[in-house]
This record gives sequence, structure tokens and C-alpha cells, in this order.
Amino acid sequence: MSSMMTASYRSRRDHFEPSDNDPHEQRRLRGHLEQIDYTAFVSNREVIPQVLGLGTNHTEPAAFQRLAVAAATARARWIAEALKLTEGGVAITAQDAQRLAGMRAAYDELSEAYEGLRRMVERGYLPYRGTER
Repeated sequence: MSSMMTASYRSRRDHFEPSDNDPHEQRRLRGHLEQIDYTAFVSNREVIPQVLGLGTNHTEPAAFQRLAVAAATARARWIAEALKLTEGGVAITAQDAQRLAGMRAAYDELSEAYEGLRRMVERGYLPYRGTER
């Protein structure tokens, strides 16, 4: 069985595992790596809300809905165009294929933006205020 990796999947790189057998050196190195990871976390938590224009505000469910609707619309337009182009049962032109590729790219980018926003909330970079049940 084969598998395919898509652009929407981000693999987590394996963390460095020291080859030094000295446990004190390994602990010291792990401590440094934790500091590095924490620095990246704090940097993301400070920068991302500012760049998104949120300041100290929370990410709202409406932001996710807007991205989800935009991605769904782009996907539907891409597929609708492909279906329309193939109605006649003839091969599509290079120009048609290029237009379809652009439509697919728009869908892919919007999907990635949605996933990126979700990851920002999941990782604690953005505060989120959901609707309470």
C-alpha cells in the first residue's frame, strides 16, 4: 500500500536525540532545547496576534467561519468549473487546465490558512473565545 503526503500535512520533525552517553550532558542539552522551544512559543504568542490585528482580543468563531466558507466556496467553484469543462466529453485546453489550476490553488491556500489559524489556537499562540454550551 502506498501513501501520499499532501501540502496540508505538516510533519513534525524528529527532535534531536543526543548521541552522547553522558546523562548530565543529555540533561543540559535538553534544557537548552526546551529554552529554544519556549522562546519560539513566546515569540509566536506575542507576534501573531499583533500581526493579525487582534492585540489582546480573542480570536472569534466568526473568523473560522469566514475562512471555512471561503475555502468551501473556492472548492465548489473549482469542481463546478471542472465539471462544466468536461460536459462535452472532450479534452480540456491548456488554458482551461491553467484556469483550473489557479482555482485549485485558491482553494488550497484558503484551506491552508484555515488550518494555520486552527494550529495557532491549538498551540496557544492565539487566545480563542468560543461559544459556550
